[in-house]
Amino acid sequence: MKLNLLSCDAQRPDKRAIANCITEISTNGNASLSNELTEILLDGDPVDIEVADKNSGSALRALRKLDIDYEIVE
Repeated sequence: MKLNLLSCDAQRPDKRAIANCITEISTNGNASLSNELTEILLDGDPVDIEVADKNSGSALRALRKLDIDYEIVE
């Protein structure tokens, strides 16, 4: 499943927690790439990630917990 991460609405977003979440839920799971994607997301640009279908429910819950707005592309 593809997700488009739109924005983070948290008062004080936790960059480390967001990067770790992206690393865990993303199919490529690269920590360096996750840190870059976190910076892009917090700068206000949308980010596309691929999530394994078996992890989709827990991935969506984790994103909501971090106040990340997303849309499901596929």
